[in-house]
Amino acid sequence: MYSGKSIIALIPARGGSKGLPGKNLLPLLGVPLLGWPIKAAQDSKYVDKIIVSTDDPEIANVGRALGAHVPFLRPPELATDKATSISVIEHAIEYLNNKGENFDYFLLLEPTSPLTQPEDIDKAVEVLFQKRSVADSIVGVSQVHSAHPAFDVVLDSNGLIKPYEGKDFSSAGRRQDLPEVFFFEGSLYLSDLEILLQRKSFYHDRTLPFIVPKWKSFEIDDLVDWVCVEAILKNLPKIQARINTTHEKGGKK
Repeated sequence: MYSGKSIIALIPARGGSKGLPGKNLLPLLGVPLLGWPIKAAQDSKYVDKIIVSTDDPEIANVGRALGAHVPFLRPPELATDKATSISVIEHAIEYLNNKGENFDYFLLLEPTSPLTQPEDIDKAVEVLFQKRSVADSIVGVSQVHSAHPAFDVVLDSNGLIKPYEGKDFSSAGRRQDLPEVFFFEGSLYLSDLEILLQRKSFYHDRTLPFIVPKWKSFEIDDLVDWVCVEAILKNLPKIQARINTTHEKGGKK
């Protein structure tokens, strides 16, 4: 709870996965992938309840063993590739409301983003509450570096490259002169619950960015992603030490 407002965290974890079969239960440094967002929410100062929404009994059992609530199994129609996040959210909220449980804010954490830390959750909550006069939600984003749109290309009818933006390649300019561009990276989604159900989206004209560094922006969709995230976690002390050193020097390296 924060400033008298209750916060529920939902972790969606369906059984099917095409890119990396069974990924939600695969051990990442000895912890099931599902366990990483559960632990982050548990260690948050502000999250009041943690729900896992799944269609898979095995995932449900693991979720309960890790300390999350799994009060229902998601119906099959909400566990397909075509099922939307908002439909999963609405199903969970309707279930809880019918049980007399009501919450003010809704936090979505996905197992595919296991690098989210409890400090990120708490900071996002604090920032959103500070900015409530202009914002109703906050979502994770990260700055685009090597793949800035100015340097992206498409293929023409002859199979030749042409700029994605601009008329020719000279319009791209110098990298350091380009405006900052960000992408949705999935680390967290937080919203006033009533507004979320009205808008049916975290993304709208009253959405704040929660900017995370490159290393936190990795999402696990396939084996390559898994290897990258595992390497980051194994080297996290080095990464954090580097960040601390950079901050102490007051600049970027």
